[in-house]
Amino acid sequence: MLKIIGSVERCSLKDLGIFKIDARIDTGAKTSSLHATNIELFKKKTERWVRFEVHHTVDGKPVSLACETPVFTRRIVKTSNENSEKRIIIRTPISIGDSTYEIELNLANRETMEYQMLLGREALNGRFLINPSESFLL
Repeated sequence: MLKIIGSVERCSLKDLGIFKIDARIDTGAKTSSLHATNIELFKKKTERWVRFEVHHTVDGKPVSLACETPVFTRRIVKTSNENSEKRIIIRTPISIGDSTYEIELNLANRETMEYQMLLGREALNGRFLINPSESFLL
């Protein structure tokens, strides 16, 4: 049986050191997205890695984190205003309620958006039903 989530849910990306981040649930978006600044590609041995900063708010307080993780791929992503951008994609576990699974996240500047994280269809399919009139159900 699928769990029901609302239009916004609190998530954790523990491998990145993010233990509380509110994500907008967006079935109109294929890919999930995380607000990242100062994005810098580098090599670690023979692997491509990315270093970036995440700025978000937890319980009304600003939080800033420096993150490093392997690059999964780079992909063209269509933005909300119909433009296309080549973005870095990472793979990381996400926890929502008592569910933990791996998702792909593109790194983007979302400072003009209300939520610093967006969960798209690929991260939701087969896992949840969405009740858009509610928030924080898990």
